[in-house]
Amino acid sequence: MSEKQSEPAKGPAPRGAADSLHLSANKLRWGLLIGALGAVIAAMVTMVVTGFESDTGLEAHQPGSAPVVRDKEFSSTNEGDCLSWTKTDRSDLVKVNCADKHLFEVAGVVDLSAYPGREFSGGTRHPDSLRMTELRDEHCVPAVQRYLGGRFDPRGRYMVNVMSPSPAGWQHGDRTLRCGLQVAASSTSPAATGSIASQDQSKVHATGTCLGINQNLPTDPVDCAQPHAVEIVGTVDLATNFTGGPPSEADQDKFVEAECNRLSSDYLGSPDAIRNKTLTLFFDYLEPTSWLAGSHKLDCWLGKGADREGFAPIVGSARGEILIDGQAPVPPPNTGRSTPAPLPGAAPLPPQPKPR
Repeated sequence: MSEKQSEPAKGPAPRGAADSLHLSANKLRWGLLIGALGAVIAAMVTMVVTGFESDTGLEAHQPGSAPVVRDKEFSSTNEGDCLSWTKTDRSDLVKVNCADKHLFEVAGVVDLSAYPGREFSGGTRHPDSLRMTELRDEHCVPAVQRYLGGRFDPRGRYMVNVMSPSPAGWQHGDRTLRCGLQVAASSTSPAATGSIASQDQSKVHATGTCLGINQNLPTDPVDCAQPHAVEIVGTVDLATNFTGGPPSEADQDKFVEAECNRLSSDYLGSPDAIRNKTLTLFFDYLEPTSWLAGSHKLDCWLGKGADREGFAPIVGSARGEILIDGQAPVPPPNTGRSTPAPLPGAAPLPPQPKPR
């Protein structure tokens, strides 16, 4: 995934957006990638340890007794089932209709009791978070690919994860894992509606959404009155212009840049609004793996590059009054000329971590 940046089509380059951006396009785009991957990694942590955040208040199993209700729900789930919960420890986990809002879709079941050796035999301790991560990568990534017929977008809206029995369930012999998919996020898990197998996996947001900011990088959607990194001014569907195999990066750039400029002007009500607010328009690039998985849409982001790396915090929607780093933007002087603004350029993306 590689982010692009585009200046407004008219007027001189805004101060603080291109000319005084004290970071290379390389670093900014890599920073955006790290932000996206960071959101996925942070979301993984929420369920990778045990599937239940803690054993506080969990009902202990008595020898020979039936499992508690929540473990019955967990241990009876199969491929294609959808799960939801409301409590932070997931002790109220239930199966729901996938057409309804849910937090996890099961893509496969792994029985660790069939694992060779004594690692998961009776009386052994629950695997730690590092081992669970290894098991997720070893078993769940292939399970998800099989479940989706090879059409999983590793840089899309969803992430692979794993759930394991509660501590009480593990203590009493349950060694099954549930591999599955959930919406990628950096804090609470957003709900999905409908089976992911039939969903467009493009990582896009509704127009007008603002993405929060943490360490100068985008996070989850927040109210635009809160500090945020970028605001979504529109979504481009590349499938309206490209058919067949994955379009080249250069062809994508040309089409998406024109569409994002058009959408931003429509969203803000003026082609000069970006310049007057000293903001920059950013857009992404779809890699072949995403395209072949069926992800064909990209967001157009409006933000401000920080003097450091990443983004400066913005408060307020770009449709109204905004503060950038606590200050109202000062429009650059208008020379009266109408000349295209120079683009910052699209440097090659640095080597990316590959999903295992």
